[in-house]
Amino acid sequence: MTPGIGLMKRRLPTEKEAIPVAVSGIVQKYGVKSDEIKTLETKFDIDSGDWYVALGFGEKRVIVKMDSVQGTITEIKEI
Repeated sequence: MTPGIGLMKRRLPTEKEAIPVAVSGIVQKYGVKSDEIKTLETKFDIDSGDWYVALGFGEKRVIVKMDSVQGTITEIKEI
């Protein structure tokens, strides 16, 4: 039997740890230098345990959705 999400330790517990994961995902997907990326907004969804980080670079804006328990990016969406 495995523990539920409430009992598992989060790998991305704070905003400070979530932003670098989001930036690295954008660097890999779009080939942008990390110093060109700006953090626009961050939000943590308590119900699902997901981080949402809005980033901007050049003319593009993206939202990176991450699972805080697994510490992985689940979706990158351009807006």
